[in-house]
Amino acid sequence: MQRSIETDHQEPTRLEALVFFLKSRVFIARRLMHDLKAPVRKHASGSIPVNASVITEERSPLWTQASPSEFPLTAGKIQNLRAACSALDGISVPGGEVFGFWRQMGRVTRRKGYVTGRELRSGCMVPSLGGGLCQISGLLHAAALKAGFEILESHTHSMSLPGVPLLPERDATVFWNYVDLRFRAPFPWQLHVRMTEHDLVVTICADQAYEKYPAADMVPFSGSPTRAKAEGDCLTCGVTSCFRHPSATADHAPSAGHTAWLLDGRWPEFDAWCALHAHDGDRWFTPLDGMRFGKANYAWSLPQGAWKRHATFETLLRSFRQRRIPVQGAVRQRFMLAAQKRLAERFAAEVDPLARHLVVSQALLPHLWKAGCLGGRTFDVLVNRWPLAELQKRLDQAALLHPASETIRDFRAEAAILHAERDAFAAAARIITPHRGIAQYFGAKALLLDWSMPPPISVSAPHAGEIKWFFPASALARKGIYELAAALSGSGDELLILGGAKESGSDPLAGIHSRRANPSEIGSCNALVMPAWIEHEPRLALLALASGIPVIATNACGLPNHPLLTLVPEGDAAALKIAMTRHRQSTFHLPQTTL
Repeated sequence: MQRSIETDHQEPTRLEALVFFLKSRVFIARRLMHDLKAPVRKHASGSIPVNASVITEERSPLWTQASPSEFPLTAGKIQNLRAACSALDGISVPGGEVFGFWRQMGRVTRRKGYVTGRELRSGCMVPSLGGGLCQISGLLHAAALKAGFEILESHTHSMSLPGVPLLPERDATVFWNYVDLRFRAPFPWQLHVRMTEHDLVVTICADQAYEKYPAADMVPFSGSPTRAKAEGDCLTCGVTSCFRHPSATADHAPSAGHTAWLLDGRWPEFDAWCALHAHDGDRWFTPLDGMRFGKANYAWSLPQGAWKRHATFETLLRSFRQRRIPVQGAVRQRFMLAAQKRLAERFAAEVDPLARHLVVSQALLPHLWKAGCLGGRTFDVLVNRWPLAELQKRLDQAALLHPASETIRDFRAEAAILHAERDAFAAAARIITPHRGIAQYFGAKALLLDWSMPPPISVSAPHAGEIKWFFPASALARKGIYELAAALSGSGDELLILGGAKESGSDPLAGIHSRRANPSEIGSCNALVMPAWIEHEPRLALLALASGIPVIATNACGLPNHPLLTLVPEGDAAALKIAMTRHRQSTFHLPQTTL
């Protein structure tokens, strides 16, 4: 057996590896036979028990080896922890039933998202599929001990692992399937496993009025209280003659990580920002090649020669189906959420473990969070709409003022999506948006971009004594049509409406001189008015401002400061009427005011 000069450690041989493999098959078969006689149930995700709260929480750092040489296997370990979190997070275990690590996880396979990480074997940190899962088993063991659970089976590492601060008596290793971790409690409990940017966190929730097992606090420990340290891994040991050494393969070449861009619909503001912050080695995921297919909403300006992936089939199918559903309403919103989920999961499955930072489109955000793709990484969000919870809150406020409107209540996202988006926003590094209202909502975390102002159009003055208002939306409550109708009541002014959708039932525009219009008519109007409760992309209002046409709008429209802009509060028909009256009586452009 050869001894390494660099590490003073006996170099493993292929014969030793073969013997280990054969012995492990025997142990695996024996455990399978044992579990057939005394099966352990796999537990499903469920609701937190009544009156449940956090009874214990344990955490440990993720990025303990992040040098370029050791980064690849560390990143692989963290990817394996992401996959494990998906299998463990949210499970509920009835009182008296056994939790078995491998019964819950199942066998580690690449199809489940596991990759090559680090595993302690024969005193070496070697590359192994699923390597690094001991970090989560150790935290589970420590949390179970702290919560007063009965430990039925646990095994400690032979050496102290880098980045694992647990004492030997709290540590626990696992190896499919005969080196297992099993414990139980006399009360129902729920497990939460998550990853922050820096830490792996294990939380156990249960009713506070529980009773521990009598001997739970006195768990015997038969291992050595002191252990030798396992330093580094195969990429830094220097023993390149070892058959396990991966340095010659491209998969484990030294790396400092890269940025992955997970993008959906293109806005020019986001396109310019992404192009400015792109680096060599970044990886780009877009729905399809917008330049090639002539789709401006997907025509991202990717760097020349950039690594890129497209979800062309999924995107074309989404576009085909989208044309066969209503232009607005609950059916359309449910369809879009489902399509965004499919796109996000497609991208998440292809993100390289070496991606240390992500930039994601908001539409994909809650689905990427639920898929576990964002854990252990920093990420920025390109935000093009109000957060779903805030959007629904605003619509609920509008519904109180306009109970006759059915369109305000026609869609609400599921609570799980709201919570996922909320948690993802809380963990995000930066919120990037040109929408001033949304930027104010997020405060110091927001990075406000400049709107991309369109080229001006020619403007023709209305006929003498004629007042024409341009409304750049459909006549719907969330766009402020009820407030606008109240402000115009009895005025005799003409209202040009861009969209064709209407409120069902009563007509808010009854008695108002109004007609359908097209965008080219904006230049013949006195002003653009947009008293919206919800407006995410005010392109025509930007066009009006760029062309010297006054705009009356709400803060919800997110417009930039401008001398031709007058702001009014959402839902305030009286303030809107005052602003429109002032403009009607004025022969010059209004300065910006806030009413």
